[in-house]
Amino acid sequence: MWFVIPFIALVAAAMYEYRLRRPDQLILFESKGAIGFRKARWYPRHFSLALPGTTHLMELRIEASAKGNIPIIVKMAVTVAAAKENIAALIRVGGWSLSAVNKAAKELETVLHGLVKERTEKFELEGLSSENIREYLVQRAGISRQNFGLDIVSLIVQSLDPVDHSIAEALRQRESARILEQTESMNQNARVAAAQAKIQADEQIGRAEHELGLRKFDQKKVEQEREAQLAQKRVEDEMRRNRMRLEFDREEMNLVKENPQLLLLTPQAARLAEASQSLRNAKTVVSLSPGDAEHGAKLLGLFQVFLESIVNIPPKQAGKKSRDS
Repeated sequence: MWFVIPFIALVAAAMYEYRLRRPDQLILFESKGAIGFRKARWYPRHFSLALPGTTHLMELRIEASAKGNIPIIVKMAVTVAAAKENIAALIRVGGWSLSAVNKAAKELETVLHGLVKERTEKFELEGLSSENIREYLVQRAGISRQNFGLDIVSLIVQSLDPVDHSIAEALRQRESARILEQTESMNQNARVAAAQAKIQADEQIGRAEHELGLRKFDQKKVEQEREAQLAQKRVEDEMRRNRMRLEFDREEMNLVKENPQLLLLTPQAARLAEASQSLRNAKTVVSLSPGDAEHGAKLLGLFQVFLESIVNIPPKQAGKKSRDS
């Protein structure tokens, strides 16, 4: 049983010496002048440094001056954290202690003051802006990693204001005037653009209406040409029919001249015969159309000559003619 007491003492010493590593801790140790990281879950606390791996926030109020020695105040918020790649620089600045990050951040704060003043002195007050200062500090962020072992997680320039309130008010008024001028210019440009768009639309509508009018004119012209062709065709057909009718009438007249007895077969002779049978002393009026006036006059003349010739023919010669016929 003699080994129980040493075993209990060993267990107690181990429990006293070793600690469980939390996820937000960086466990450092030193070996042969070099600093390394312990990755095991348990670590000896007297032979290690449990450095917090969380971020550290700094709120800075920097008094600087713009070109022309105009005093200004720059307000910033900087968040830093321990840089694992340059942990030796962090220990050199902050020491082998849990507050190494805080001490290094204090040193970095002094450097940031100098960088901001260096930047603002190169520009006039109108040329300075929060973005201008921030870009410059981000470009110089390598200084914090190499010299202080800190990574700048975020850097925000909250405000940049002149100390003299009259200057600040003048700047605000000028900025307000500039914004109003830009707004008015944009409004006028919008009006000009709207007017140009309307003019272009009117021109396009005018061109479209002109093209439509030309198409309608072309269609009307084609229709008129087609109607003219049809009218000419109708006239030609009517003239051809009239020629045929005249030719027929001419042939009919020639036939009647050669054979006067055919006058008895004409409708006019039939009408005269009917009138003579119904009324002994009646006079038959034969109406002729204007187109048949000349033809009718010739027929009536021939008819009268024929009747006279028939009346004046002697009986023997009439019988002979009838036998010959």
